[in-house]
Amino acid sequence: MQILLWAAGFFGALLVAGAAYRKESLSFSGMLAAVIMGTVYFGAGNAFWFGILLLFFISSSLLSKLHHENKAELEAAYDKTGRRDAGQVFANGGLGMLLVLLNAILPSALWEYAFIGVMATVTSDTWATEIGTLAKKPPRSVLTGKVLPAGTSGGVSWPGTLGAAAGGLMIGAAAWILRMLSGMDQQPMSSLVLAGLAGGLVGAFADSFLGATVQRMNRCTVCGRELEAAQHCGRPAVHARGWQWMNNDAVNLLSSVIGGAFALGVGLL
Repeated sequence: MQILLWAAGFFGALLVAGAAYRKESLSFSGMLAAVIMGTVYFGAGNAFWFGILLLFFISSSLLSKLHHENKAELEAAYDKTGRRDAGQVFANGGLGMLLVLLNAILPSALWEYAFIGVMATVTSDTWATEIGTLAKKPPRSVLTGKVLPAGTSGGVSWPGTLGAAAGGLMIGAAAWILRMLSGMDQQPMSSLVLAGLAGGLVGAFADSFLGATVQRMNRCTVCGRELEAAQHCGRPAVHARGWQWMNNDAVNLLSSVIGGAFALGVGLL
């Protein structure tokens, strides 16, 4: 029976990741990472774990396809584009995969709360970024309140914040539904929704704070813009601030830890 679960996870993940690769939501390395991750989520977990991962991936992929007039310009400033590679896939879902395995070894509702917070964080952050860049008004620095160019790391906006809240709420509500469908011991709906909302918002703001303080940022030698990308305007960018190792993937991973810890705290209440 267990072998069948792992096989079902593999073929299900292959189907979804293959479709995402064809739609250019994943690179080839990202597709392989997604297959590995999906197999573990389903084989070592159940529909609760796999369903939340799938919900994050599908909703984020759909939002990344939203078109706005300055999207190409914004993506040129990012370290990576909307086509996720293996590093991005593991940064967004690797910590959740670890929690799936920990729960398989030592089952506890606390692992599930931490998982909700982790997945709410990556969902909220993605929703905040995609929705925030559609805002008519530019974002402001999470540290100083100073107006920043759209897409700048460390910038926040009301539309982006509302998007982050919506993403966290969706993960929390989905957790309650998927637990029920999976026949798991029920937790109060209010507690799960709060874990998703609070974990998602805290994690998303942690991402912005890290982006404004320690994330590695470069400066274009042509236009002078501060950005994540190693190249801009056809030339290599130079290091401007932040820790050299703290790239966007590291920021995503660390903010997920923070969001997961906060949701875990909700589970302990």
